[in-house]
Amino acid sequence: MPSDQQRILARAAREITAGQIVNLGIGLPTRLFHYLPPDLEVLVHSENGVLGCQLIDDGAEADPEMIDSGGAYIGTRPGASVFDSALSFAMIRRRRVDITFMGAFEVDRQGNLANWKIPGKFSPGIGGAMELAQKVERLVVLCSHNDKHGTPKILEHCRLPLTAPRCVSLIITEKAAMRVTHSGLEVVDIAEELSVDALRAATGAELIIDESRLGRF
Repeated sequence: MPSDQQRILARAAREITAGQIVNLGIGLPTRLFHYLPPDLEVLVHSENGVLGCQLIDDGAEADPEMIDSGGAYIGTRPGASVFDSALSFAMIRRRRVDITFMGAFEVDRQGNLANWKIPGKFSPGIGGAMELAQKVERLVVLCSHNDKHGTPKILEHCRLPLTAPRCVSLIITEKAAMRVTHSGLEVVDIAEELSVDALRAATGAELIIDESRLGRF
């Protein structure tokens, strides 16, 4: 059985299609590199100023000047380009990035996202997440369904400071994939071993579920 993170990442990779410019947020989303088919033609964007990121080839030495926005060493594919952060954010603001993947502390049924600040704890700042959340056409959240205390992260209304309002298109956790709609959160896929009742019990928001159309992952 795959781990929770493996399940999330494998499901998330299905949202990426050929020809897209894809932004991978800090943390779990950056591991999507490992789930992209080698023949899939996409350009991975990093907001610090790289287009065409890829994993470092096995055995290759890391270039200390080539990092992603989280500070991790990366490689570049043929045809990649490097530029300053002003141009990188101009790409974002002009909606040249097709899809971005981010983590979250909380997401709610309206698609509001809170992923940068827990009151009373240190935060380096909101960073580029605010721009990406507002400007990228599709934002997919990748996160655990509940926090380490078992408290739901998927809520009726976010309680933490928002990164951006009504910006999330899809939420993928280890338990389900949920599309944000005008009517609420529509479950499109549910984990193989999980019942609908168990999913509802683990979620802090009402869910729209049509069991006749429900996929498994």
